[in-house]
Amino acid sequence: MGQSLKLSQTSVLSPELQVQSKDYLQIAKDLAQEFAKTAIERDKQGGTPQAERDRIRSSGLLSLVIPKQYGGAGENWITAFQISREFAKVDSSLAHVYSYHHLGVTIPHIFGSESQKEQFYTKTIQNQWWWCNALNPLDRSLVLTPHQDYFILNGAKSFCSGSHDSDVLPITAVNSETQAIIILAIPSNRLGIKINHDWDNIGQRQTDSGSIHFENVRVYPEEVFGDRTQTDIPFRTIRACLTQLNLAHIYLGITEGALTAAKHYTLTETRPWLTSTVNQTAEDPYILQHYGEMWVELQAVIHLTERAAILLQSAWDKEIALSEEERGQCAIAIAAAKVTAAKTGLRITNRIFEVMGARSTNSRYGFDRYWRNLRTFTLHDSIDYKVQEIGKWALNNQLPQPSFYS
Repeated sequence: MGQSLKLSQTSVLSPELQVQSKDYLQIAKDLAQEFAKTAIERDKQGGTPQAERDRIRSSGLLSLVIPKQYGGAGENWITAFQISREFAKVDSSLAHVYSYHHLGVTIPHIFGSESQKEQFYTKTIQNQWWWCNALNPLDRSLVLTPHQDYFILNGAKSFCSGSHDSDVLPITAVNSETQAIIILAIPSNRLGIKINHDWDNIGQRQTDSGSIHFENVRVYPEEVFGDRTQTDIPFRTIRACLTQLNLAHIYLGITEGALTAAKHYTLTETRPWLTSTVNQTAEDPYILQHYGEMWVELQAVIHLTERAAILLQSAWDKEIALSEEERGQCAIAIAAAKVTAAKTGLRITNRIFEVMGARSTNSRYGFDRYWRNLRTFTLHDSIDYKVQEIGKWALNNQLPQPSFYS
């Protein structure tokens, strides 16, 4: 990737957290360097990044957020988000599927009983399970029907990120009797499950975010965690906060990666404009203006995102003692980070071409993937509604009400 761009000279993370997380971050950085070598070609190919997923499996990073008492690394969410951000700098598809593993593996912790939490954490470590994401609560075409001493699952689910090469499917389904949205987790290879190869979008091309069909799939009581729509216990709504902040970190990583790649190209390939009065591109006042403005904009994203991560970790640590006020303050901070990361990222991933020039649009460079990936991923849910939530807080001191996405 060439010379790196120093995006931030200071960090809101404490030195203690930075030292504690150093080894895991270094593993991620080393892997990211490997992934960068094939990222452009793999983006063109689409499909499953099997070799790269295998490297992540063997690295030990899948056990990152699992508590030490169950055999995991016992790391914090700050580190997990930083690692996703590192991957996103070179390959946001891998950042996507890697980060959603952590959002999946903690589902029994958030929604399940103590015995379910222990069972799934322990088995994930023992079997090196990779969790994917098949929740998508807006898609209610999957139905869970009670049957004797088990359940039957029928229907389909869309936007199932990381489903190929996964071991566990966390799912939401509509209870046929109560119409409640039930959250559960079952093996990806269970009889009656068909994971389709139908993800063919302009960005995030190696996330396998297509559909899954379920035909008379058995689900056992110990695999069912309960009604996801219950919001009376703030900690049971924390996953939406995790998801939103995870998105902000990946948006940030994509943008950092784009700006670093642009800097290297500008310094090594871009020529001064024919009517300019400078001999070197690095002296062009307009290019300097662009880089200065982009760098400043990115600092806001970095600091908002890192601040939100600290608040999120504090909320997670409180678990059942988390209050509605604390949860709400955390959600506002995350919303501000996500909105800023999305808007700034879309501007910068488009603007980098102005400081690189026409030759940079050649497909061999793959610079367009930063914008395509970010444009695809920022449509995960509406930024407009996030801004409205922030407006309600800014004007009326009204904290966000817990939902699937806030």
